[in-house]
Amino acid sequence: MNYKNILVVEDEKNISNVIEAYLTKEGFNVFLAYDGEEALRLFNDEDIHLLILDLMIPKISGEEVCKNIRSRSDLPIIMLTAKTDEENRIEGLSIGADDYVLKPFSPRELVGRVKALLRRSYRDFSPMAEILSFNNGDLEIDANKMIVKKAGNIVKLTTNEFKVLLALVSNPGHVLSRNQLIDLALGHEYEGYDRTIDTYIKNIRQKIESDHKNPEYIHTVYRAGYKFEVL
Repeated sequence: MNYKNILVVEDEKNISNVIEAYLTKEGFNVFLAYDGEEALRLFNDEDIHLLILDLMIPKISGEEVCKNIRSRSDLPIIMLTAKTDEENRIEGLSIGADDYVLKPFSPRELVGRVKALLRRSYRDFSPMAEILSFNNGDLEIDANKMIVKKAGNIVKLTTNEFKVLLALVSNPGHVLSRNQLIDLALGHEYEGYDRTIDTYIKNIRQKIESDHKNPEYIHTVYRAGYKFEVL
């Protein structure tokens, strides 16, 4: 089973967006909450497999959120905090956290800790599928080898086209704006125009859609962005 639903509770949006980008690239489904009330609501509404929780959040503190969730669930919890003294770390662990990450932190290291904690917490945890298949094999994507097949035939995508496609596929049903696609696929350092995404989408459609004028996979959402969807 793939335990892939991660709830990130962090009120600093620039930090939560970076965490989301890194986790999404690894195939996880990410739910974002910016305060304690929203965190508990999402936990109640969604099937969450791991919690990344900042201690200093509005409305309900991270400590109280941790206590509330731990009283009902044994899901793994990673705490984020800028508090550096040992007493605060011990307190965080004593109320139910499984791991403790100090700010500032490396997003790559955080992803590594997420995977390690999932392996320890769920015996049947396995990595995300290496080959994604849609519509009975009509479209296949090998994320590791960067190979895309349409109806069994390899289609040649540029590196950036592949990254844009993978960002969409990793967020099925979610509308992603041009800027979100740039951040997820091309990185925050990308200096091109956001309209370049439109060109990538056009090229991808011509390669993976049976009829690029009536796309089956990549849909345009007027004035919002694009989304990957399989009916």
